[in-house]
Amino acid sequence: MSSVEKMEVATFGAGCFWGVEEAFRVLDGVSDTAVGYMGGHTDRPSYEEVCTDETGHAEVAQVTYDPKKISYEKLLEVFWENHDPTQLNRQGPDVGSQYRSVIFWHNDAQRKAAEVSKEKSQESGKYKDEVVTEIVEAGKLYEAEEYHQKYLAKRGLSSCPI
Repeated sequence: MSSVEKMEVATFGAGCFWGVEEAFRVLDGVSDTAVGYMGGHTDRPSYEEVCTDETGHAEVAQVTYDPKKISYEKLLEVFWENHDPTQLNRQGPDVGSQYRSVIFWHNDAQRKAAEVSKEKSQESGKYKDEVVTEIVEAGKLYEAEEYHQKYLAKRGLSSCPI
């Protein structure tokens, strides 16, 4: 079995995909990241189409990782730590369903782990409002345009300037 076959994939939406990707890209055990669009009804949507809030897609970061180096549960922790899961269809100044909080699961173990982590997040007392994060079966990832890939890293930034 090659090392590629040992890798797994996780997909998260937590606002603008530039910052989400960067939060995961720097983790030990993450071998690759890609940003794109998932969860909508339009084939091969462009950034401009997704920004109309009419395609149903979320901006997502897809993470390829080695589960022997980093667990899916650790990725979930990073997901919760890097956005406000109580904001419906927005993160900070970004508004629209493409910025929704969503975990796209790729197998039953991920679905179960995501459900448990959402429940723990809600019960933690950290949030006064309800956690609105969706947990949805992953569909096709439509990779975003090249200029969006590793956007912050290419500019020497670790977070989005707001």
